[in-house]
Amino acid sequence: MSAVQPRALITGTGTINPLGSTVAETWTGLLAGESGIAALQADWAAQLPVRMAGQVTADLSEHLSTRELKRMDRCGQLALVAAREAWQQAGAPEVDPERFAVVIGSAYGGLGSTLEQDRALASGGPRRVSPHTLTRLMVNGPAAWVSIDLGARGGARTPVSACASGAEAIVQGAEMIRSGAADVVIAGGVDASVNDLVITGFSQIRALSTRNDEPQRATRPFDAGRDGFVLAEGAGMVVLESEAHARARGAAILGAVAGGAVTSDANDIVAADPAMQRRVMQKALDSAGMQAAEIGFVHAHATSTPVGDRLEAQAISAIFGADVPVTSTKGHTGHPLGGAGALAAVVVVQALQSRQLPGTVNVEAVDPEIGLNIVTENAHSLARGSASAGLVNAFGFGGHSVALVITAG
Repeated sequence: MSAVQPRALITGTGTINPLGSTVAETWTGLLAGESGIAALQADWAAQLPVRMAGQVTADLSEHLSTRELKRMDRCGQLALVAAREAWQQAGAPEVDPERFAVVIGSAYGGLGSTLEQDRALASGGPRRVSPHTLTRLMVNGPAAWVSIDLGARGGARTPVSACASGAEAIVQGAEMIRSGAADVVIAGGVDASVNDLVITGFSQIRALSTRNDEPQRATRPFDAGRDGFVLAEGAGMVVLESEAHARARGAAILGAVAGGAVTSDANDIVAADPAMQRRVMQKALDSAGMQAAEIGFVHAHATSTPVGDRLEAQAISAIFGADVPVTSTKGHTGHPLGGAGALAAVVVVQALQSRQLPGTVNVEAVDPEIGLNIVTENAHSLARGSASAGLVNAFGFGGHSVALVITAG
């Protein structure tokens, strides 16, 4: 077992996603069993085999200036909105800029701008291409914009590990706190890739649900009839602080990243390896100095694919047994790719504070091969002993595996 490391305290959370433009709106929707998934109405979606997604419906002009909207890809815009919410909840702490860092992961970054400007070039020539093209399409754009906005000079990092990107960013941020490299870190993940190319790509490998006639019931993690996930966009952010810094300023403590692990399967570019998923969860527990029995619930990656959910269930059962409460909120929000693990971390913080766990929606009958205690009640009450620690899983193409242990504080 590895040495137990100091905790990174969580003093702020923020999100914008298909269910809500704040943490409070999102939490209310989750506990009510609501869904942010809807049919795509844009003309470009009419020819696609999958015509639904989870899109942010908030008017971003209410959150950002005209200049910010013009200069930033939608991915950066969502990241900045979520980061500002987290920063304000943390109390906008005074911190030495050299001791303040940003770590924001993304799977595709400004892919939307890439496609948009490529089409502008093809249809209208060079004069039609925006002078902001290069800075909008950069995968590191969200981290850069947040660091500029808040004055963080201790580093602006961008882990790119597919759907594990946001969770890996939180692990990296916590490591910066633990090592003494920073006093405060904003960490999280974001993606805004609801477009024809990404939808078609996932459709070609049969990863997406084809329930176009019932979009809000399409994503159904662990259900016997699941047929794939629904693509979404969104961001999740947390403010991490060293215990000394947070206590010195009297910050309200929302929770703590007690441990985390990042591994690589070295197995297949797409297929997951349940042995490596077990390994990353155990390594996360070891880094937190905790036993499996101390984890009150698991927020599974569980995207609603037939194979992926089954393999993850096997890994969870091997570490925690069949009785631990397990949920996945992707039925509510869709799958925001690089934002998924970070949004899950925000959900876990809320669950630990409220002693309530959002249920996994659209489960008509749990797949008998799953063999887990899947929470389906909209606002499942956590027993007192179960409300002190939760674990987040996030897995990505390329064999990226991440697990986070989050405690109540």
